[in-house]
Formats: sequence, C-alpha cells, structure tokens
Amino acid sequence: MPTVTLAKHAMATRFELVLHGADACALRAAGEAALAEVERVENQLSLYRPGSEIAQLNARAAREPVRVSPEVLALLQHAARLAAETEGAFDITIAPLVKCWGFMNASGHLPTPEAISAARAVVGMQNVLCDVAERTICFAQPGVMLDLGAIGKGYAIERGAEILREAGVSSALFHGGTSTVCAIGHPPDAEHWLVALPPLPGTPASGRPVASNQTLKLRDESVSVSAIWGRAFESGGKTFGHVIDPRLGEPVTNAQLSAIILPSATETDALSTALLTLGPAGHAKIHRLRPGMRSLIIDANGVMQSLPA
Repeated sequence: MPTVTLAKHAMATRFELVLHGADACALRAAGEAALAEVERVENQLSLYRPGSEIAQLNARAAREPVRVSPEVLALLQHAARLAAETEGAFDITIAPLVKCWGFMNASGHLPTPEAISAARAVVGMQNVLCDVAERTICFAQPGVMLDLGAIGKGYAIERGAEILREAGVSSALFHGGTSTVCAIGHPPDAEHWLVALPPLPGTPASGRPVASNQTLKLRDESVSVSAIWGRAFESGGKTFGHVIDPRLGEPVTNAQLSAIILPSATETDALSTALLTLGPAGHAKIHRLRPGMRSLIIDANGVMQSLPA
C-alpha cells in the first residue's frame, strides 16, 4: 500500500502528514489540499498578519463593530463557550498578558505588578461583544486583544482532516509541531496509531518516559499536549513559562504537561491548555466536560495522573 508524507511550515511550527491508501497521486493531492487549508486558516487567525480577521479585530474592534466571516464568528462563539465551561482557564483574550510578560514574539521578561494589573483589567470574554445577526464583533474597552494560539492549530488540523476525509482518505496521521495530532483510521499494519509524549526537560536524549503510559493509542481521535517549557525565562532563581493563567495574570507553575484525547482537535487544543492552567486540582472538572475524554496531567514534581474514558 502506498505511503505519502508531506510537510509545511505554518503557524510558527511544522505541520506533517503521513497518508496510506491505494492511490499515491490521490493521497498527495488530498494531503496538499489539507496543508493549503492550514495556510488559509493561518491567514484568517494570525495575530501577526495585518490582513487577518483577528488582526483586524485587534486593530479596530475597540472603536467600532467589525464584520467577520461566518467561520470566524462560529470559532469565536466556540471559544466563548469553552471559556465559560473552564471558568476562564482557557481564554482567547489572553493577549494583553502574553504581551505584558514579554512572550509575544520574544522569550519573556518579568513585568511590574502595575503592568500585570493593567493587563488583567482588559482580559476576559465579557469584553468581546458579539452581534450574531449583524455578524460583527466589538470590544467593550480599549486594550482588549485576541490571541487564538491555544486553539488555532487544533482548529487548522481539524479543518485539514475534514478535507482528507472528504477526499476518501481512511488512514492518516496529521500533526502540528509537538502540540496537536489527529489520527484518521489506523495504519495498515496496526489497529491504532501510536503517539509518544515528549520527555520532560532534562531527561536523556534517548527519551526517558515521563510515566508508565508514555505512548498513546489513537484511532479517529486527536490529542493535544500543553507544556510549560518552550518559551521561558529565569528571574530571581525562578523559571517563568509562556503559558499564563488568565485568571491570575501569572505563568502556570503547578503542572508541567497536560494531554487531552477527544475526536475534535479544536477542543483538545483548548482543553489541554485549560487543564495545564488548572493543574491537578482541576483535572476531574475538565475530564467531566466531554464524554469519552481521556486525559492526563504531570504535576510540578513529575507525578502523572491519568483518567480513562
């Protein structure tokens, strides 16, 4: 059975596809269409592309209602529901805090308490006002800023996977960086796709397992992993990571890594961020949000807690 592999750099990461099927030419065409969809979604959602719908909202919505596409409106409504369900642990208005802590296209710095307080004052989904009939968004006050970084890659992968399925692809693995993976069907020689969790920082290059369940089995499911490492800085003997708790205005410290498995890559992306933010104490709460969810979290001491479907 032919195998086709494709890759593309987008959303500041590398998206890769492995496809199996009877027709290599058809697989390649479907894969290229899926990767083109990722680029299209980036052009809609990027914080850093001036022409994107999100950049236009950030530039204008505090002054006037801004009309958005039906697709972006639906995604913003979905994000608002997730923010409500997680009681603010996931929040796309996080951008002022990301900027305050120096993580917007940079490695971070320690802000003043006054700067944190000012950023917190413009964070919260209550500041995003949606007129469904007019299909417009406006912000309740100046300074509000959207960042879809905790949901955008998952959404792009989910949209790309829909294109693959519509093209008849029944066996594929689609991932963006190390954060979100979508498994379609299963590989030809196994009943599941096997996806390994990344080793914790400081482990040997050979990859010491973070816990006994290092390898996840996926079949017609997606998994997203959120972790505090990556962009980080040290100050006063403490390490501050780029994942910020929207409710507190400070980087997450009570967990190192979280993972969520569900059919929807959009939801796994957002909910893994919420789980990392809430930490072990909020694990059961997040797990109850969707039937059939599998989840795990590794606390600050490297102890893993997992919950089955």
